[in-house]
Amino acid sequence: MKADIVTIFPDFFRGPLEHGITRRAQELGLATIQVHDLREYTHDRHRTVDDRPFGGGEGMVLKPEPLFECLESVGIAPRKERLAGQVKESVILLSAQGQRFTQGLAAELALLDRIVFVCGRYEGVDERVTDYLADREISIGDYVLSGGEMAAAVIIEAVIRLLPGAVGNEASTQQESFTVDAKLKNPSGADSTCGSNGLLDYPHYTRPADFRGMSVPEALMSGNHEEIRRWRRRRALEKTWRNRPDLLEGAALSEEDKKVLAGIRKMESS
Repeated sequence: MKADIVTIFPDFFRGPLEHGITRRAQELGLATIQVHDLREYTHDRHRTVDDRPFGGGEGMVLKPEPLFECLESVGIAPRKERLAGQVKESVILLSAQGQRFTQGLAAELALLDRIVFVCGRYEGVDERVTDYLADREISIGDYVLSGGEMAAAVIIEAVIRLLPGAVGNEASTQQESFTVDAKLKNPSGADSTCGSNGLLDYPHYTRPADFRGMSVPEALMSGNHEEIRRWRRRRALEKTWRNRPDLLEGAALSEEDKKVLAGIRKMESS
């Protein structure tokens, strides 16, 4: 996969792109990331990338000319071909007004050959960038950042870690919060003690078994895979109910899960 980042702060990415899985993927040749300084595509001595919006209003807006010239120079396929699915490429505008980023969207983006991230700044970008240049707008949450650089770094790591070979144990990416694995559609199946299948992840413990009087749950020490599976599933349900009850609406729940949730709700209401 190739990722291009268009920004007015190229130095921002010296840190995020040089550590962990993102660095590993680049060293292994699984991903290529190139940062483009938007100011290099301006033609005035002040290297102006923003302007005041027509109609008035607070703040400045990124101009269309540098953005269009930048994307034309990097050789991205025409928007018509991208939207038609003729090429596996996408131009993403990072914006607070965009579609919320999810693990499912990360998996979708991981199937692409190339992604261009346009980092918004100031009060946003000229709407013609949204209408004629970008394929989609994405937001990493319901809050406002000063620019899209942080969002680009977040999305790049989330996507890259899903590329085959990026994570040492690829099965681990199917056993995390928010991940729905078709192979685990039967949440009560005895074939896995790990899959969260759309729920938040269950708690983890490591050595020592007893730390300052705080002990590892007996179920995890039993060696009984069915008991471990039940314990993990119950704790995943409890954590999801407590922290993200909205996820339960789309989760694959067995009859056993529903009984567990009924008990959790009853206990919480008492």
